[in-house]
Amino acid sequence: MKLNLTKPLVVFDLETTGLDLVKARIIQISYIKVYPDGKEERENKLINPEEPIPPFITQLTGVTDDDVKDQPTFKEIAPKLAETFTGCDFAGFNSNGYDIPLLAEEFLRAGVDFDFAKCRMIDAMNIFRKMERRNLASAYKFYCGRKMEDDFEAHRADQDTEATYRVLMGELDKYAPGADPDEPEKVLENNMDFLHEFSKMNKNVDFAGRIVWAEVKDAQGQPVLDADGKPKMIETFNFGKYKGMPVVDALQRDPGYYGWILGGDFTYNTKQVLTRIRLATFQK
Repeated sequence: MKLNLTKPLVVFDLETTGLDLVKARIIQISYIKVYPDGKEERENKLINPEEPIPPFITQLTGVTDDDVKDQPTFKEIAPKLAETFTGCDFAGFNSNGYDIPLLAEEFLRAGVDFDFAKCRMIDAMNIFRKMERRNLASAYKFYCGRKMEDDFEAHRADQDTEATYRVLMGELDKYAPGADPDEPEKVLENNMDFLHEFSKMNKNVDFAGRIVWAEVKDAQGQPVLDADGKPKMIETFNFGKYKGMPVVDALQRDPGYYGWILGGDFTYNTKQVLTRIRLATFQK
């Protein structure tokens, strides 16, 4: 099935030095840029993380220190990469939970303020979990009808990217309107707005989930509704001594909390989001 795109879609995957969003560094990025007219551009880059690759990561991915020692750093490729990605939506497998947050962190670390808030983010894993409730290999077998190990080498970003692209198109084929008369409720729209919303699995404001959207309640504890009859939402701390308290209320009560977070071991993205909320609230 051809994707119904209104702007380019970047299907991508990362290999990294670990899972910690603060400490991990990208060692490989692979992407397929799909244009609305169906044209596809593929790119696969090894990246020097400027630190040794842990042995278990090399064992998992096959990427060694020798492989990356003469490769560019992320900071060196970040401006061009941001230029390539500007105006695009993004898709991946667990991309909303890991790859996009880490990519955003690497951009900020490199001094490039790439605004993912303007992008629709489609996570094929979240679609898979919501539709069939399991990993990429299982999704590939289910939607593509073949064993992933027969077609790809596991834990390589370029291989996983190709598999993810096929899975996403397989999902759209399987859940096309009218495709399964026995389960008519299982329908995916071939529409990036729909897939962006359907891919969401949480109410995070920042990628790390330190700040989340929560319903505004009145004095009786009832949800306050907006003009469309939907519950009003407000940015709320999701950790620490102010967990459950709106960010603006916490910062009014304890102005020093903002400085503590900025100086703490939090992701750049969390600090960026907190700063945006603070500026929007206290400098009107």
